[in-house]
Formats: sequence, structure tokens, C-alpha cells
Amino acid sequence: MKLRLSPALLAITVFSAGCSTTPFGAGTAPRAVETAKPSASPAQPDVSAAQQDVSPAQPVIPARSFNLVDFGAVGDNGATLNTDAIKRAVDAVKQAGGGTLVVPSGTYFTGPFILCSNLNLHLEAGAKLLFSPKPEDYRGNGPKGYRPLIQIEKAHDVMISGAGTIDGNGAAWWPEALRFKAESNSRHASSNTSPRPLMVAFSKCQRIRVEGVTLTNAPVFNLAQSTCQDVTDVGITIFNPADAPNTDGIDPKDCQRVLISQCRIDTGDDCIALGGSGGALEEDILVTDCTFLHGHGCSIGSGTASGLRNMIVRRCTFDGTETGVRFKSARGRGGLEENVVYEYLTLKNVGTPISISSYYENASADSAMGREPPEPVTQTTPRWRNITVRNLTATGCRKSAGLIAGLPEMPAQAITLENISIEANKGLRIINTRGIALRNVTIIAAKGPDIIADDSVQELVRSK
Repeated sequence: MKLRLSPALLAITVFSAGCSTTPFGAGTAPRAVETAKPSASPAQPDVSAAQQDVSPAQPVIPARSFNLVDFGAVGDNGATLNTDAIKRAVDAVKQAGGGTLVVPSGTYFTGPFILCSNLNLHLEAGAKLLFSPKPEDYRGNGPKGYRPLIQIEKAHDVMISGAGTIDGNGAAWWPEALRFKAESNSRHASSNTSPRPLMVAFSKCQRIRVEGVTLTNAPVFNLAQSTCQDVTDVGITIFNPADAPNTDGIDPKDCQRVLISQCRIDTGDDCIALGGSGGALEEDILVTDCTFLHGHGCSIGSGTASGLRNMIVRRCTFDGTETGVRFKSARGRGGLEENVVYEYLTLKNVGTPISISSYYENASADSAMGREPPEPVTQTTPRWRNITVRNLTATGCRKSAGLIAGLPEMPAQAITLENISIEANKGLRIINTRGIALRNVTIIAAKGPDIIADDSVQELVRSK
């Protein structure tokens, strides 16, 4: 699959002899420190192989360094509220024209804050931003609206980097979220996600990079990137309990030129979730060399009305996830998702390795109805086209080998499974499809046939 490429910008931090800073007042007020080198950071993972396919432009950060403690922050394990100190530090970086804001070792208790353009928030080893558990600290628009913990909106050239940790204190939010989810599911509601603040939220940004940090205990989604261009997420660790509700790992929605590489995600919902609900077309996306543990796999959906084109998921490991390859949508929520490749994947002890379904209903396991009459095709009818899954090995699958289910009025089309080996409790179910190719596909099912298909399946070809 050929993707449109953007020129790589290898230098993330720019050093200029012409850089200058402005004093912040008299006396001992903090000053920007000009540096000949960037602030210390962990070795960057090698993403050169991934960049052959998708190469987002990289943020350019001026070579100034600011230390958070110079603005009054105290890393004393929660005794001091540091929200105002962080805001002063960010304002100083902004007034100076950009730079790196260093968070040294220590636990810094804080409320929500906003980052600006041309800024690298760098968490050194041993540094933790621990967020307030009080809902009133995040109140936004109306009684059910919440501000993100870290918000970046309409900005450019922004990084979050380092070996430190961002801790969202999610345990304060999860019990009510679980109650809300159970009640919503009982009503078959269109959404089962209770109002909670996003942890790190980029919106309408250009040239953003998140690398090295650990994200944990998110109230809801960990890293949300919406309507952004040139997105790089590399070497991130995300950890939430397996039963922490709606704690998606990385959600790039309505974005273009996205690279997600060498991340380790263990969470309570989708490990990665593409799929917008009617915004910009999602295009040119590469997920490579990642490890997914608890969670619902690498997903597209459930909202897919924005459409998606040109995506590769490559050399990833799934161990204990509910699903591996996952496309999910439903009538009224869909769009055209096309030109997608999942390849060189290893799956162990997952629930279902492959799931492509137009019958999503807010559940970790996807479904498909039996025979039903077709409904009128609309702009939001799910459409799956030109999808390839190849070189996949799955062992110890707890449920079935998989599901491919289009709709009677809109069959899933032009789907190829190639060089596939799956051991599962049940076989692969196929319904409402046209043009399915199974090439060198081996499915060992403990119960029943390896392929389960009826006469709604058109042009199924199986070959060695």
C-alpha cells in the first residue's frame, strides 16, 4: 500500500546563535537558560524503519531550558498544590518564544493546566505529575463538562518527553464510571462512557510528539489526539487496571500523518482506537513494533463516520487482549474505511484475533445478527473495503478465530487473509461479505468447522 509521505524533520530541538531571552523582572525571578544541548532525555527509539512508510514532520523546540522548581514548584508527594507554579512556568516559556520545561525528580501534585506552542514538557527520571482527584478542579462547560488534565489546543510544535510519569488519579473516577457503564449497557444506550476529564488531550494541533513517558491511572482516555497533523507517539508506556472503564490508550481521531511506534499499552479498553465521528478524513497512519497487553486491541471504531484511508499495523504483539485486529461500527455511526493492512502480528491468549463487524453495541466482544432484511444505505452506513490481514499467528485464543460481518445492504468487500495460523475454541464466522480471499489460512478449531459461512457470503475464494 502506498502512502503519501511528509518529509521527515530530523532535528526536533533547534539551536540558534541568535536565540535570546527576556528577564522576568528584577531580583531572583527565574530566567530562561540558554543551552548548547537539549535537556537530558532517554535514548530515542529507532523509528527509521517505520518512517519509510509514514514520516510526520517533527516539532521544532527552541534551545532554551526552564526548570519547574524555579517557579515555585515543590515535589513533596502531594503536600503542595503546584498548579499555579506550572502555569507560571508555561507562561514564561511562552513569553520567551518557546523552550524545554524540565520537571526534575519528585512527585508534583497539581490540577489541570494548558501547554503552549514551541514547548517541550520534559519529565526527568523519577518525576511524576500527580493530578488532583477532586472533580470540582476540572469543571468546564456546564455541570457535566470537564477540562482535560493536560490540554493542548490550536498549538504547534509541542512535545511531552522524558522518563517520568503522568498519573491521573483515576481510582477517584472509576467506581461511578462502572456504575454508569452498567446502567447504560442495560438500556442499550448509544454511549456508555460517563463524563470524565481526558488525561492528555491535543486538539487542532500540528507537529506534536509524545515520547518516553509513562501514562497511568487515567480517569478516561489516556492520550487523545483530535484533528491534528503530523503526530508522533514513540516509546510510551501506558498502564491502567484491566477493569478501569473506558481507559483507551492512544486515540488519534480525525488526524493525518500519524506514527505510533514501540509503545507498550496495558489498559481497560482499546489499546489504540482510530475512528472519528464525522470530522476530517483519517489518513496515512502507521502503528509499528508495539506491545498490547490487557485491552481491546488495535481498533478502528466504533465511530467511523469521518472515514479512514491508508493505515498499516505492523510487527505488533498482542498478549491477553480481548481482540487483536478490530474494526467496529454500526448503522448510523459508519463511513468508508479502506486501504488498511495488518501484518506480521503475534497474538497469544487473546479472546478473538480478528474482528470486522458492522454490529457494534458497546461491548468488548463484537457481534453479528443472523438473517435480516437490508435497510436503506445512508451516509453513515459502515463500509469496509480493501482490508488485508497477513502473516498473523494466534495461539491459545479463548473464544473464536474471528468474525467478518458486513450488513445485508452493505457487504464487507475486498478483504484478504493471507498466511494466517490460528488456534481457537471456534472457527471464523463470515456473514454479509463480497470478495473474501483466504490464502494459506489455517484455523484449528476445538469445536465445529474452521470456517462458518452462509449464502450471504459472495465470492469467497480459499487457496493455498
